Amino acid sequence: MRKPMVAGNWKMHGHRATNATLLDAIVRGLPTGIDAAVYVPFPYLEQVSALLATTPLTWGAQTLQAAPSGAYTGEVSAQMLVEFACRSVLVGHSERRALFGETDAQIAAKFVAAQAAGLQPVLCVGETLAQREAGQTEAVVASQLQAVIEAAGVEALSHSVLAYEPVWAIGTGQTASPAQAQAVHAFLRQQVSRLAPEVALGLRILYGGSVKANNAAALFAMADVDGGLIGGASLVAEEFLAICAAAAHTR
Repeated sequence: MRKPMVAGNWKMHGHRATNATLLDAIVRGLPTGIDAAVYVPFPYLEQVSALLATTPLTWGAQTLQAAPSGAYTGEVSAQMLVEFACRSVLVGHSERRALFGETDAQIAAKFVAAQAAGLQPVLCVGETLAQREAGQTEAVVASQLQAVIEAAGVEALSHSVLAYEPVWAIGTGQTASPAQAQAVHAFLRQQVSRLAPEVALGLRILYGGSVKANNAAALFAMADVDGGLIGGASLVAEEFLAICAAAAHTR
C-alpha cells in the first residue's frame, strides 16, 4: 500500500511574519497516515527548518542546480539544501520548464544530483493545453519520464516521487477530471512497470493542478493517484488541511 502524500508548493510566496502562523496551524491540524511536506522559497529554508524540526511536517526546496559548486550566480546546490535539513526537492516543475527553459536533459541532471546528495526528488511531468488537444499527452509525459530513466536508471524511481501536473490546470482554476488524472497516472505507472514492476508498484504519483478541498477527495479516490502537489491552496491552512484529510481518508 502506497502511503498518501500531500506536498505544498509555496512558489514565490511567503513572509517571515506569517510563515510561522501558517505552519503552526498546519502542524496542529495535520492528520496521521499521510506524508506531508512544504516546498518553500530559498530564503525561508532556515526559518522553516527551525520551525518544523520536531514536527511530522517535512520541508524542501523548489529547485536546485545540478552542479555541486562553481560560477552559477543565483543558483543553489543540492549540498546547500542538505545543510538546511531538506529531505526532498521539486525537479522539473512546469514553471521551471516554461519560464526558465529547463530541458528534459537538465531536469534529469538535477534529479541525479539531488539523489547523489541524499535528497528525494519530486519529478514533475505534464503537458500543455495545445499538446493535450493535439493528442500528445502520453508522448509528452513519457518523454519527460524517459529522460530521467535514461540518466538515473529505473531503480532510482524507488527513491523519488512522481507528480503529474497538467500545465493547463495550474493556477487556472481548471482541474483535470478524476478520470483524466487517473488515465495519465495509470499510463505513467505502466511506463515504469514495463521496466521494473516492483518499482512501479511502490511509486507514488501525485496530482498537481488546481487541487482544492472541494475536489481533492474525488481525485485521491482514483487507484493511481497517491496524493497531491498543491499550489495556492497550500498557503491557506484550513484548505491545505482539508486536502490532507481527504488524502488520509482515501487509503
